[in-house]
Amino acid sequence: MLNKKCALEYTLDILEGKWTILILRDLASGVKRFGELRHSLYPISPKTLTDRLRMLEEQRIIMRTIYSEVPLHVEYELTARGRSLEPIFEAMKIWARSQDASLKG
Repeated sequence: MLNKKCALEYTLDILEGKWTILILRDLASGVKRFGELRHSLYPISPKTLTDRLRMLEEQRIIMRTIYSEVPLHVEYELTARGRSLEPIFEAMKIWARSQDASLKG
């Protein structure tokens, strides 16, 4: 018999790894281009960033918009589904600050 995933396991599958959460943190402040994300998430590799962005797009957490201007550019932003994760991140911040008063953000 197959076990169904619990709700926490389902959420963790989407939020897998530190980079995914940090990407979502950056996108919570607004639309970002690939280069902006790469710069703010240094030392993330372009491959890891691309993989995480694709996974988040497949999960309908972010939306990618391609502008066919010269030069071509791509922008990423949270979807409504992605924005619905914001209370989770706020709860994580509150918990972390309660454990260490020196934390910012």
